[in-house]
Amino acid sequence: MQSRRPLGQRSSPDGLLDDVNKAIIEQLQQDGRRSYAAMATAVGLSEAAVRQRVQRLLDAGVMQIVAVTDPLRVGFHREAMIGVRVTGDSRIVAEAIATLPEVDYVVLTAGSFDIIAELVAENDDHLLELINSRIRAMSQVLATETFVYLRLVKQTYTWGVR
Repeated sequence: MQSRRPLGQRSSPDGLLDDVNKAIIEQLQQDGRRSYAAMATAVGLSEAAVRQRVQRLLDAGVMQIVAVTDPLRVGFHREAMIGVRVTGDSRIVAEAIATLPEVDYVVLTAGSFDIIAELVAENDDHLLELINSRIRAMSQVLATETFVYLRLVKQTYTWGVR
């Protein structure tokens, strides 16, 4: 079993990810609605100090606090991952794909695809429109491969922090 160091002993170069902030992040990963008071008790700080630390983490872009929905229950009946091969600067295409409101995840990759994007669509016609008229229509897109989701088996955001 790994021994834990006391809070505050490890920190990132900028000091933002010390053990207290990591503990706060872990608290919020377990329950994004956890109160500042409950987190304060868990990490040994005042409620005001926790509130300030959470705001700094949000402002720095280290984390977001959002509601994660089930797309099927909010009107999107098709989810897919799209592998995209491009010519030229893949960052430009990735940024363009990221502007599409149906796209919720875009990564630049190494391997057979330059970009992988996850999207949600209302139905198969909407998915076809997104792929053909919006993604494949981009001049730098050479090819796409679509992976349609049949069932989501696991989706979690509780991996903690290192």
